[in-house]
Amino acid sequence: MPDASLPHYLEFRDVWKSFERPVLVDCSFHLDAGLTLGIIGRSGVGKSVTLAHLMGFLKPDQGRIIVAHQDITDYEEAQLNPIRQKVTMVFQSGALFDSLTVGENVAFPLETRAGYTASNIEEVVDGLLAMVELGHHKHTYPSELSTGMKRAVAIARALAAQPEAILYDEPTTMVDPPMSEHMGDLIRRLKDQFRLTSVVVTHDLKLLRKVADSVVFLHEGRVIFFGSPEEMERSGDPHLGEFLAMDRFQPVG
Repeated sequence: MPDASLPHYLEFRDVWKSFERPVLVDCSFHLDAGLTLGIIGRSGVGKSVTLAHLMGFLKPDQGRIIVAHQDITDYEEAQLNPIRQKVTMVFQSGALFDSLTVGENVAFPLETRAGYTASNIEEVVDGLLAMVELGHHKHTYPSELSTGMKRAVAIARALAAQPEAILYDEPTTMVDPPMSEHMGDLIRRLKDQFRLTSVVVTHDLKLLRKVADSVVFLHEGRVIFFGSPEEMERSGDPHLGEFLAMDRFQPVG
């Protein structure tokens, strides 16, 4: 059950994680329900490791992990299952079932849910595919889709489970500019329409400006900056400034 003493929907409290070297070093940040957090930083600074902790795939060496107003740090796998029904993740690969069509992939989370019949599953699938503008690919197999299309299907499948929150791992990496624009519009629309809580790990600063309410900048495993996108632009931190300078940081029209 949600803990009233944990006011933030997601939170890292003084989190440390090492493998052969420190990957996360005393990291703290939080996110309230219905908002979007962007996590940025160079490759290898711990962004994907952060998502893995929020999903309960990894345990911290020190610190506490709060998800859905619950301290999941010491949860066993059975305790994590209800959390993962509330919080889902869209992987870079899409993680689709290659043997199922696009429609069957989206329908998969509904097959075991009470209250769904074949006809209303079909109706939900059609609605979700229309939302991500892939209705005409319902009978297509994943191998026939572009990388961006696979991620859009993965988002539709995630939505079928009716989550409270979605974690996106580099949603615009290796996709063409039109699909990148579409993904950003979709993530923002899901927040606006469904009040979905979102975490977006990205190198794409245009996407960040479009969707993020707050930003975490990781450098050498540490949270160097945590604040609004506007505060990020005014930050005098040299590491953040160098990172921003590497990208064409253009306003979204």
